Amino acid sequence: MSDAAIADAIKKAMGAHGAWKLKLRTAITVGRCDTSPSTARCDNLCEFGKWLYSSELSPETKRGMPFQVVRRLHAEFHDCAGQVLNLVQAGKAKEAQALLDGDFAARSDKLNRALTKWRGEVQSVAA
Repeated sequence: MSDAAIADAIKKAMGAHGAWKLKLRTAITVGRCDTSPSTARCDNLCEFGKWLYSSELSPETKRGMPFQVVRRLHAEFHDCAGQVLNLVQAGKAKEAQALLDGDFAARSDKLNRALTKWRGEVQSVAA
């Protein structure tokens, strides 16, 4: 896979994962979500997760620190999203909101920073 294709996949992931905050906020407001907590927890079901775990990326890329960091942060992000939805299902909107604004926001920010860094590194190599 080319560096430009990796950079494009990272850019798309940043947008898609940004949409999770709205999805979770909506779930808290209405008290339900079409996505189950167990599905949200799976880091290999979203398009980016499928790509991360696919054979499209070379073994060399997967051994690299940027990939390792992003994969770990991506899994933590999805785990936290699942926790928010568990609270929503349990009718604990206040706790879900606190988790969304606290731990989820922090994990989302860390993932976004790691994705931005990886994308910058890939783009500098491609240039």
